[in-house]
Amino acid sequence: MELKGRKSNKHSSKFSCKKDVLTPFVSALKKSGLKTGLYFSLPDWSHPYYDINTRTKKRYEIKKDPARWQNFVNYYQTQLHELSVQYSPDLIWFDGDWEHTSEEWNASQTLGLLKKYNPDIIINSRLNNHGDYDTPEQGIPVLSPQNPYWELCYTMNDSWGYQPYDTNYKTPNMIVRTLADVISMGGNLLLDIGPKSDGSIPKEQIEILKNLGRWTSKNQQAIYETTRGIPFDNYKGKSSLSTSKKSLFLYLDEAKNFTKIYGLETKPHSVKIIGDPSAVVTVDYNAEKTLTLNFSNVKFDKDVTVAEITFNDPPVFLKDFKKAEMPLAKILEIKNTQDAVYDIVNSLNYGNNLVTNDGLTNDGLDMEIKKTPQTNRETLQWISKHAEALFETGKGLPEGHFSGMSALSKDKQTLYLFVEGTPTGPIALKGIKNNIARIRIVGDGSMLSHSIYNKLYWSDRPGIIYIDTPKERLDKQMTVIAVLLDKPVELYRENVGAIENNL
Repeated sequence: MELKGRKSNKHSSKFSCKKDVLTPFVSALKKSGLKTGLYFSLPDWSHPYYDINTRTKKRYEIKKDPARWQNFVNYYQTQLHELSVQYSPDLIWFDGDWEHTSEEWNASQTLGLLKKYNPDIIINSRLNNHGDYDTPEQGIPVLSPQNPYWELCYTMNDSWGYQPYDTNYKTPNMIVRTLADVISMGGNLLLDIGPKSDGSIPKEQIEILKNLGRWTSKNQQAIYETTRGIPFDNYKGKSSLSTSKKSLFLYLDEAKNFTKIYGLETKPHSVKIIGDPSAVVTVDYNAEKTLTLNFSNVKFDKDVTVAEITFNDPPVFLKDFKKAEMPLAKILEIKNTQDAVYDIVNSLNYGNNLVTNDGLTNDGLDMEIKKTPQTNRETLQWISKHAEALFETGKGLPEGHFSGMSALSKDKQTLYLFVEGTPTGPIALKGIKNNIARIRIVGDGSMLSHSIYNKLYWSDRPGIIYIDTPKERLDKQMTVIAVLLDKPVELYRENVGAIENNL
């Protein structure tokens, strides 16, 4: 919430406050024990001392009238003085710093002013590099921001505040999964709530907030005081670690029979499903340092299920571990078809195509793959059905774009996503610069619809792609989705921090 100081706001009587709406709000926060943060917009286009009047019009040039600009700097710093004295905020959330340089804002002096009243005050990144944490906006980062302290600034629809005609709301499922994604990268989620003029909250937002409250209440230890998770090479999904590093949390946004962690040097002590004491997770830890968790006796959350793996000491995750790869003939003898398919796809994800040079044809017909009496025919059927995604395809997407395994066609224009189990919501795909020509399920040819959220006109960062996957069309072993692009894949992998402009 922003409040312009009353004593310093003398340039026009039409801006005079009729009532102090902030003091009761701040008093209630402090009484409840919550920290107090205040939003403060550095630009003020309405002020006669500010150089910018509209998007296309300027009042004056600072170089030609530096005294006038200094008057504005004095004005906004006086406001911060008043806010500090009256409300003793724990945090100031600046916005709009991109309109001027650090020197023009006199940012160092501003920071010193705030710290004079509260040496421990927290400042966001939008004071021209004088803040404590980064604030990427709307676009969920592909890569974890370099700053260990960051928050994603996010709206439930496409608008900040209340916009009655903006009905493009994300689903409650999307918001919970976004929170899990942010947690896995070590961040916080700043979620906008836009009340109506009468103070009531729109029903769509209430639905989102209630479901978010349900999930956070259930999974508190996997949310608060956690740090970013383990590398994608070790685990093909979202994860985080407790501050002691003795608990590893896995965020499962699909119902599936098992998952695997590779290169785990440390044997786990126990595994449980948070919020479900009746759930039983069986564990297999082999000599190749691979941990397999079996979820056949687990009731999955409707949005994200959290598995907690505990260790007696902080676990060691190998970086350059040798990925154990069996020859295709041995994989085909694995009795559990899902296990066999997983091993084939995991190898393909890293560019080791086990089937192309071992008898697979481009249409899956008349295959010459060698068989033995122990060959699992069901695995062969899966290979034949999904030959398009396996024949002469190569290494998949790097970490961050898809929470699972993938592959690319030889011409790099078709992206194959391997979907385990039953997703709780639409498949999420991040950081794809291309336009999408079509999306379909491999093996049955049916088309899938998709939506793109958070593609911002002021940013070159791609929006997040959500692909609808009807449950009745899913393959019981592993579903494969083909995403045809307009040209060879182009990925957005820039590190993000504070936004530079949102105009």
